[in-house]
Amino acid sequence: MPWFKRTDKGILTPTESKREVPDGLWFKSPGGKIIHTRELKNNAYVVPEEDHHVRIGSKEYFEILFDDNKFEELDEKMESADPLKFSDTKAYPKRIKESQSKTELKDAVRTATGKMNGLTVTIACMDFSFIGGSMGSVVGEKIARAINYSLDKKTPFLMISRSGGARMMEAGLSLMQMAKTSARLALLDKAGIPYISLLTDPTTGGVTASYAMLGDFNIAEPGALIGFAGPRVIRETIGKDLPEGFQSAEFVQEHGFLDFIVDRRNLKLRLSTLLKMLA
Repeated sequence: MPWFKRTDKGILTPTESKREVPDGLWFKSPGGKIIHTRELKNNAYVVPEEDHHVRIGSKEYFEILFDDNKFEELDEKMESADPLKFSDTKAYPKRIKESQSKTELKDAVRTATGKMNGLTVTIACMDFSFIGGSMGSVVGEKIARAINYSLDKKTPFLMISRSGGARMMEAGLSLMQMAKTSARLALLDKAGIPYISLLTDPTTGGVTASYAMLGDFNIAEPGALIGFAGPRVIRETIGKDLPEGFQSAEFVQEHGFLDFIVDRRNLKLRLSTLLKMLA
């Protein structure tokens, strides 16, 4: 049973019905459009006409952004330990191994360096398929090391966030990653090295409260869910109905928390142009 599945009172967590990358030869969009997966890939995983941005992971983002999909991966062997001996429906190490087997990932973030339209960049990209893209010690450490690499090599840093927040199996240790990554980003800022944060669907919890919102430019994909607590928690806390479209990228931009929203099909060009201007 996935860790984020809730069966009490018939509650079904929305993340269970959304796949990151469509399997099979055909994909049916939320609007009912049937599209061949090859066409979807050639369109940067955006459904034509509907402009629906399908959830994708680091593999697909690296293909889209790095020239000829050539890059050097950083700290690719790093894995989570079990410092708290945590167990819920199953032991944490078993959950990690099952996630690694299912996703072919070591943890919820991959970091790499390579060329993007000829410009050398360092990219950290989160994978929601790995325990809901939760931020644990490995995620924080890999991001911190990627920032250190950017500092050392003087390369711009791009963070692609997609996360349900801090990883509950590591409790306070996961929350410490907020401070660690934020401190490293302060050093990047002091060195005058550009940092762009891309928020994708969904970006929530401690990730939103730390590195996802600290970019020189904070940008998002259309329709991305962006927030800290979930709408239900907020509604019950303040005792009021929430505005329509609350926590969508468009709503967040309208209220001043995003610089702009960019279509994934234009992402590589917009990013490289912006970074060259900053450089």
